[in-house]
Amino acid sequence: MRQLFAIDTKEYDESGKAFVRPSVRAIIIREGKVAMVHSRKYDYYQFPGGGLEAGETNEEALARETPEEAGLRVIPCSVREYGCVHRVQKSGMPGYSRFVQDNFYYFCEVGAEVGEQHLDGYESDEGFTPEFVAPQEAIRTNREHPHGPKDQMMIEREARVPELLMCEGYVS
Repeated sequence: MRQLFAIDTKEYDESGKAFVRPSVRAIIIREGKVAMVHSRKYDYYQFPGGGLEAGETNEEALARETPEEAGLRVIPCSVREYGCVHRVQKSGMPGYSRFVQDNFYYFCEVGAEVGEQHLDGYESDEGFTPEFVAPQEAIRTNREHPHGPKDQMMIEREARVPELLMCEGYVS
């Protein structure tokens, strides 16, 4: 899978232990808008998805995470690669000097019905709400609004991917 871009703060001890957490993200486009999850508490947008569980393929994680966060059921035969964002930054976890994450983005189609979300505790606390949003609005919100204690590197990643989608002509 092609690398879209990398975000590396270089503010960590390279000789220390790395916490590695790969994730998948769904790119769902309808009528020029992208499906994203909006955190009402911290006012940012992110593509639906999340971390891989042990033994899970990227496609399996995508099919599990997308309905959990957004209530949208992925049509498996529609899944196709878009690209990967490599992120490295200082870890906040005890015993680890850095956090390393490859975020794998996939285009996919979803069923017409929006089902019930099955949110984790923090997702529920943040008021995760699925929305089809104009990419420009997601970018503006992620870059211009305050987000409290949320990880700005993750939020910037979720602004740069819609920019690429626009530059490459997938959305306008």
